[in-house]
Amino acid sequence: MRYYLGIDIGSLSCDAVLIDGSGKVAASAVVPTGAKNREAIARVTDEVLLRAGIDRAVLRGVVSTGYGRDRVEGRLVAVTEITCHARGMRFLNPATRVLIDIGGQDSKCISLSAEGAVVNFAMNDKCAAGTGRFLEAMARALGVDIDDLGSLDDGALGTHAISSMCSSMCTVFAESEVVSLIADGVPVNEIVLGLHRAIAARTVSLLKRTIPDADGQALSMSGGVARNRGVVRAMAEALGRPIFVPELPDTVGALGAAIIARERCERAPAVPEASLA
Repeated sequence: MRYYLGIDIGSLSCDAVLIDGSGKVAASAVVPTGAKNREAIARVTDEVLLRAGIDRAVLRGVVSTGYGRDRVEGRLVAVTEITCHARGMRFLNPATRVLIDIGGQDSKCISLSAEGAVVNFAMNDKCAAGTGRFLEAMARALGVDIDDLGSLDDGALGTHAISSMCSSMCTVFAESEVVSLIADGVPVNEIVLGLHRAIAARTVSLLKRTIPDADGQALSMSGGVARNRGVVRAMAEALGRPIFVPELPDTVGALGAAIIARERCERAPAVPEASLA
């Protein structure tokens, strides 16, 4: 059996997905990217191979994506995250026509054709507000674990909006406002709900500017922020319809990269990008 590896090197995490020759997912892994992305690439590769119980020698092709995609040695090709997230979500939910991807440092809204091709997209990479970095900063300000943030808005009534997110969209200003709300005795669940709703409003605004006819189209969400059920719930409420979120939303890009690796190897002999003239 031959295997194909997709690696997605983001600002916060390095994700890997391994598929076999039939296209079935054999294993996945996520590790923190840290300051040295080559080490993260090595760690996530070792981890996914260990989980699948296979040797590196059976890897027929590797495709990379994410902001650090050019750091993967021996790759067949480096592919943009727009394409890889589209391919990965197409595999997981073929009905998807609109894809929202919120990662560590940017947000993307992607329109897909019935065949799964990218029709249009927009990326907000000018500010970290509303991304994984933003949520990390807010969790620090609140003194909570970021993995717990998604459930901390339970029971909130929505009495406090995060005004700095609505006006300047600045992470620093939002963090300062959160600290002030804490000092004023505002309950944590109300602050967290305000943050989740602010992220949803910001993302929905980008979506409507990018894909004006998105209403009524099947909507999915990928990226690490999709693990935060509070953000997903706020997004669904703002849009007035459900959002499909896969079990492992942060590995969708790596899955798409693995699918592309398999397709390229089926069409032609596997030759690492570094060997191409």
